Amino acid sequence: MNSPVNNTLNQLVSIDKTIVQPVYVQVAQQLVNGIQRGFLTKGSKLPGTRTLSDLLGVHRNTAVAIYDELASQGWVEIVPNKGTFVLVPEQGTAKIKATAQQLNQAYNYPKTAGFPFIKSFHLASTAEETQATYIINDGKPDLRLHPTHQFSRWYSAAMKRKPLIQKWNRTSTVTPSIFKTQLCNYLNATRGFHITPNNLISTRSTEMSLFIVSQLLIKQDDVVLVGQLSHYASNTIFQEAGARIRTIPVDEDGLDVEYIRTHFIKKSIRCVYVSAHRHYPTTKRLSAERRLQLLELAKDYGFAIIEDDYDYDFQYEGSAMLPMATADTNGMVIYLGKMGQSLFPSFQTGFVVAPENLISEANNYLTLLDEQGDLIQEQMLSELIHEGEIYRLLKKNIVTYKRRRDTLCKLLKQYFKEAIEFEKPSGGLAIWLNFNKTISLVKLAEQAEKQDVFLPKTILYQDKNTCAIRFGFGHLNEDELEIVISKLKSAYDDVVNL
Repeated sequence: MNSPVNNTLNQLVSIDKTIVQPVYVQVAQQLVNGIQRGFLTKGSKLPGTRTLSDLLGVHRNTAVAIYDELASQGWVEIVPNKGTFVLVPEQGTAKIKATAQQLNQAYNYPKTAGFPFIKSFHLASTAEETQATYIINDGKPDLRLHPTHQFSRWYSAAMKRKPLIQKWNRTSTVTPSIFKTQLCNYLNATRGFHITPNNLISTRSTEMSLFIVSQLLIKQDDVVLVGQLSHYASNTIFQEAGARIRTIPVDEDGLDVEYIRTHFIKKSIRCVYVSAHRHYPTTKRLSAERRLQLLELAKDYGFAIIEDDYDYDFQYEGSAMLPMATADTNGMVIYLGKMGQSLFPSFQTGFVVAPENLISEANNYLTLLDEQGDLIQEQMLSELIHEGEIYRLLKKNIVTYKRRRDTLCKLLKQYFKEAIEFEKPSGGLAIWLNFNKTISLVKLAEQAEKQDVFLPKTILYQDKNTCAIRFGFGHLNEDELEIVISKLKSAYDDVVNL
């Protein structure tokens, strides 16, 4: 005849071998639940491991693991030669008696703060929710191309590296890390730099890089120049730092440098933000002549240049133009970039290249914001750079993205004909689509969502001179592109005929 405890266990425990969670963890969690609910009282003796294994139909080693798991959490006490007994862990902290509140309100967390704090209009979220199947973005990579199985092996190998714990416990950095050295070598080889690790910091993202740089450069009411229709996230960071943003015209040759010379005086500009390789959002490239003009003007006027080279890696025709920073001999350029865009976001890293004294200050901010870093990510990226895997993966993905770009251009001509204008970009993951007939892009987005295609507001650009979309294609394969463009054309026709 079963004891009362055994009967209780039979009723409490059910094992599901179809799920990933180990059996011993499933059983341990159910027993904890039974103790918390009072079905197994303090001091109750649990059956021995042999009896438990028979009772549950599991191996005796699993029964041992169940009790070990419960003991490690303090729910049972295993007494040698006597048995396993239920404990009820004591409450670790005492509750504070709330004298100023009703008893039933004492432990309800408040919804609003009882003190004033600074609200930031600039940092309001731009995220939008949708149930649409197809979502257009501003030019992000396709995460489906990430080599998941290979990375599982590489990540596991990196976790097992013996020096990993020593690196985490290191209190001071006397020499540059292997990752910094490898990243430095990679940038020198791929972007024409001649830098050392002292000219470099790595961050979690380009946005984090720009935030640190803005804290170093910008004081309240400093003037920051950006191109017309510039990147909203960058503008947000500058405004939050207290900057006054002024826009500069952008034409076929990129940022109009002469406009700066004729409309601003010396020492009145703190910095100029530019995406030299492909202006965001229009994808116009800053010409070689204007790059030199901007470098000369920066020296003459005394402003810094923040060069955000967000998609340098994605070049389809010809060679990518080297960064302005490689021609900077006066220390006027702060170069921002991103490595590993062909990888899953958690394996990507941002970086800043700048003169050594600025990097030293930037390191102070980085230590404050992210002292821990991600040594496993750094270990993996170091090995991927050293073994050439980053380069090989990038080359494979470029072939895929080039094919998608060509497919998109063909579909746009097929469906929209003369309704839009665009230029086939030589690189990047987005196309700038100009509508020849001015329509309401907000209404277009509404009609498109009815067709199961979502156009976020952050890719819509409309004013009295502009009616355009920054259409990201990298995350869509050829079949998906055809579906999206056909639906977008249908939505466009609906708007035109309203």
